Amino acid sequence: MATLPIDSRVSTRTADFIGQKHRMFIDGRFVVAASGKTFPVYNPATGEVIAHVPEAEAEDVDRAVRAARAAFDNGPWARMKPSERGRLLWKLGDLLEKHLEEFAELESIDNGKPVVVARAADVPLAVDMFRYMGGWATKISGSTLSLSSPGEFHSYTLREPVGVAAQIIPWNFPLLMAAWKLGPALAAGCTVVLKLAEQTPLSGLRLAELIHEAGFPEGVVNVLTGFGEGAGAPLAAHEMVDKVAFTGSTEVGRLIVRAAAGNLKKVTLELGGKSPAIVFPDADMDRAIAGTASAIFFNQGQCCCAGSRLMVHEKVFDQVVEGVSRIAAKIKIGPGMDPSTELGPLVSDEQFQRVTGYIRAGVDEGAEVLTGGHSTGDRGYFVQPTVLAKTMPEMKVVKEEIFGPVVCAQRFSDDDLDRIAAEANDTVFGLAASIWTDDLSTAHKLARRIRAGTVWINCHNIFDATLPFGGYKESGWGREKGEEAVQNYLETKAVAVAL
Repeated sequence: MATLPIDSRVSTRTADFIGQKHRMFIDGRFVVAASGKTFPVYNPATGEVIAHVPEAEAEDVDRAVRAARAAFDNGPWARMKPSERGRLLWKLGDLLEKHLEEFAELESIDNGKPVVVARAADVPLAVDMFRYMGGWATKISGSTLSLSSPGEFHSYTLREPVGVAAQIIPWNFPLLMAAWKLGPALAAGCTVVLKLAEQTPLSGLRLAELIHEAGFPEGVVNVLTGFGEGAGAPLAAHEMVDKVAFTGSTEVGRLIVRAAAGNLKKVTLELGGKSPAIVFPDADMDRAIAGTASAIFFNQGQCCCAGSRLMVHEKVFDQVVEGVSRIAAKIKIGPGMDPSTELGPLVSDEQFQRVTGYIRAGVDEGAEVLTGGHSTGDRGYFVQPTVLAKTMPEMKVVKEEIFGPVVCAQRFSDDDLDRIAAEANDTVFGLAASIWTDDLSTAHKLARRIRAGTVWINCHNIFDATLPFGGYKESGWGREKGEEAVQNYLETKAVAVAL
């Protein structure tokens, strides 16, 4: 199937992969959709079609789930020693590291992000996740218990894999989100059906090839491409699925919960955010200005934990907001494959319309554009990094998640931590926050008062395989990464033996 040209800076290996006939991965085999349908994949820097991938529907979902069910119930995976699972995960990390440059290019072409960022962050963090979770495979254990019941007993607990996990990932960090999902599930001994985001399926399909090369048994990992309605919905509702793990919008998260209700699947959700970045007057101003700018403009603002509410003490408000605005105005916008690009395009035309619509709504409600505020370029989905001032709590741009390079600046005027925390917590979300101050007492006191799953102090967007990540309130249920992620995929069984 012919496609339009891709960026000439892409390596031959990456171009060859993008240009091949793409297949999903079900039961250890690369297959087309049962219907034969495909759908296009776009380069967000140009809006051009670069590939076509299979469009999975209910029949394909059923095939994948049944393969995962058989692999869990009857296949070698159920009998595999923890150390063997760990070695496979480590091998997958090694293979990914070996192909680091290719995956960085795939992420850039498919998602739009700067290739230098994918090379330095997305791919290495994914490698680290597989290795970290490979280590957890041998460290899952129960405990012995002393009973108070009459008689003598030997009692203990077992930690066992929950079963078949349906995993649905977003488009903002396609490879990294796949690693966040696959790593803990496989370490725990689950089998998986992974549905890739329809906007960014290429790195996940290439990862499926590495999973096959690493030697995972048939049916242990199955990778689908398709849309939410056609593939995601039947996957979340499937009666043979024991758990759903979803990362994406809060709106779709609610749909996942309803779909999982049939057989009362276990559910974890990593959803939206409207995270405050709170700057005190005693902060290192150069560090705070650069850090809060990065907090919102990293990954084109397409981060659930982006510092999209810039809360600054009135004593330094003008200094901080002018500093962030200067940085925004100087950011180099361009195609992700250009090594000088600092901010790439948004992922799709749909996202482009969403973000520009929010900017217009903010202006209509009285917000002042200090810098940016417009699209740019004659093709592709580029939006200028935007700083909005004179924003009020009731405005849509302050209340709702924009998921783009748009920050709302607000001032606070007192030093009462309870009042500052109340303003920071004045949102339905609770995913993350950052605090910028040289007073460690203030930092730790405020960190305790903020209702969010992650609080960064004098930094933002710090990720590590060992750090749990997830949200309070409408930002989700459960945690990704760290030991908590492994626990998401385990059941506890109590055993009592009368002696």
